[in-house]
Amino acid sequence: MTRPREQLVSLADTPYYHVVSRCVRRTFLCGFDRHSGKSYEHRRQWIEERIRILASIFAIDLCAYAVMSNHYHLVVRISPDESNSWSNDEVLQRWTSVFKGPSLVQRYLAGNELHGAELRAVGQAADAYRERLTSLSWFMKCLNESIAKEANREDDCTGHFWESRFKSQALLTEEALLSCMAYVDLNPVRAAIADTPETSDHTSIKERVAPTFDLATAIQSQTEQQFLYQFPVTLKPLARFEGGERESNGRGILFSLQDYLQLVDQTGRVLRPGKRGAIAETELPILERLGLDFDEWLSEATEFEARYQANQRAHHRRRRTAA
Repeated sequence: MTRPREQLVSLADTPYYHVVSRCVRRTFLCGFDRHSGKSYEHRRQWIEERIRILASIFAIDLCAYAVMSNHYHLVVRISPDESNSWSNDEVLQRWTSVFKGPSLVQRYLAGNELHGAELRAVGQAADAYRERLTSLSWFMKCLNESIAKEANREDDCTGHFWESRFKSQALLTEEALLSCMAYVDLNPVRAAIADTPETSDHTSIKERVAPTFDLATAIQSQTEQQFLYQFPVTLKPLARFEGGERESNGRGILFSLQDYLQLVDQTGRVLRPGKRGAIAETELPILERLGLDFDEWLSEATEFEARYQANQRAHHRRRRTAA
């Protein structure tokens, strides 16, 4: 028997969750469908763009992801402290990025003068939206509905595209989090569609070692598909690795990135029963394959995080000045 989602997602137990969503139709999410003879490879980009856009708008951090042929995996961290720091105006701006919102909220954001009961109603709407922007269910709704609509439009058909519900699994320990992230990042290798993790397209591990995500293209694509009305925030980076000491905000992964890359590489060399793929023993260690001076690369990664924080501060200053 299925259980209510509120019984499966409990932030009192853990903020980390593994999420899987699968197609219900025979048609593939992406890749090449041998039954129809069509290629749906471009749909990988749809879902990766939508994941990154929504994670930037919601109070949800991306730890890992992998887009496969008929399903995808996410490892996420739900961060209510992030949404609690947003002003009501920022909450409304974020929510109306993916939904038009009621006319009263639209009038308020347009700068029209409101009074009494109207302002109280806007405040109540902001409270509801703040809760939704911290909800895994609402995040998945915004993700899966948009992909289903676009796929149905492309296939010129109607009906369900996804299974009835996404599957979620609580990750209660650091060990569970790391092993699940490695499992997700190794999915293309296990399916024998990539030789190594760093050559696995549309995965978090490839994006970590060689970032290629194009925000401008993603915004344009989402806007043209009518799934994005505005993007009033900066692109949120993938959840960062903190090494062995957690920082004050407690939002990072308590492991070093270097150790994680080596963990994934070593795990990927083990051939799992029932799986076709593994990293060949003849492959060099991952840091050598990437040609990395790790200290230099880590410095660049740290600067990227610093730039993200600087962009966030600049964004808030612009918002205060405009107000």
